[in-house]
Amino acid sequence: MSSTPRMNSSSAPPPDDDTLAFFEAVFGLARSGDVAQLGPLLQAGLNANLRNHKGDSLLMLASYHGHLEAARQLLAHGADPDVRNDQGQSPIVGAAFKGNMAMVGALLDAGADIEGAGPAGKSALMMAAMFNRTTLIELLLARGADLAARDVNGLSVLDAARLMGADDAAALIRRLQDMDAF
Repeated sequence: MSSTPRMNSSSAPPPDDDTLAFFEAVFGLARSGDVAQLGPLLQAGLNANLRNHKGDSLLMLASYHGHLEAARQLLAHGADPDVRNDQGQSPIVGAAFKGNMAMVGALLDAGADIEGAGPAGKSALMMAAMFNRTTLIELLLARGADLAARDVNGLSVLDAARLMGADDAAALIRRLQDMDAF
């Protein structure tokens, strides 16, 4: 199954077909943002940090697919906003990649690490810059993102914007850097 849940113990027996089907459905609820069905499961004790075979948490799936209410429900039931998938991606970087300001705000309100970068060192701010999301850049900076951060290759936020041809983002970043210089 594509969404085999992570088991806490390597000595645990593999889940049966019914259990696998249940977990597949749960991941589908997060992916589709079905709060009407997801909520009662969380209230009944479903682990809000459940992860699939790729390491994607329920919150990662809800966040990436833009389901704000599902993400809020998961966070209210203890979902960790900084759980990364097997590729090292966090929900906030995924939400920034998608340009979802409301989701980024909700994740930050829940304590997400604003500098929590992906495996290449690309933070939410870098994602916003790369994809020319100037309003999101302003939000992230207002919430404490580091304009001087660099990725694992030493590229700055401005470099990331320029490399992607994100002219509006690059102009905004240059203006902000010039203001900081004074």
